Amino acid sequence: MSEPTQEAAYISFAAAAWKRHYGLATLLTGDAHRAEELLQDCLVKLYVRWRRVADGDPDAYLKRMLVNGNVSWWRRRRREVLTEAPERLDARSDSPREPDDELRRALLALPRQQRAVVVLRHYADMTEAAAAELLGCSVGTVKSQHSRAMKRLRSTLALPQTEEITR
Repeated sequence: MSEPTQEAAYISFAAAAWKRHYGLATLLTGDAHRAEELLQDCLVKLYVRWRRVADGDPDAYLKRMLVNGNVSWWRRRRREVLTEAPERLDARSDSPREPDDELRRALLALPRQQRAVVVLRHYADMTEAAAAELLGCSVGTVKSQHSRAMKRLRSTLALPQTEEITR
């Protein structure tokens, strides 16, 4: 494939991928601005590797990059120490609550790995094995993290313990 053709293919892929993967990035990071940053970074890195990736499954590659990029951000952030809590511009009490706001808050309250497992299993509709491979852990870890996350979500959202949360 010629250089202009590859560039055009990447541009069309990136435009479509932004729409497809922005929600996943938002749920992984828990923050819309961080999600935009993460997705932008991953798309730039994907552009550099486009010749190798274009013939395979670039969507799967981008998902993997999003998860890995988010994990790298967690690791870098552990070393940072905030001195004061930043003011939240969107935390006004007079703003109307979204219907999914309670679920979003409950997801954000989960530990990072549990939230990643729930997002990959229910939002990205991945199997346990695929989520384990993407997160770089065992299937048993995905199952236990998912179980703990569902238990915590049920108690936070006041759902009966026997009810299963599904998409």
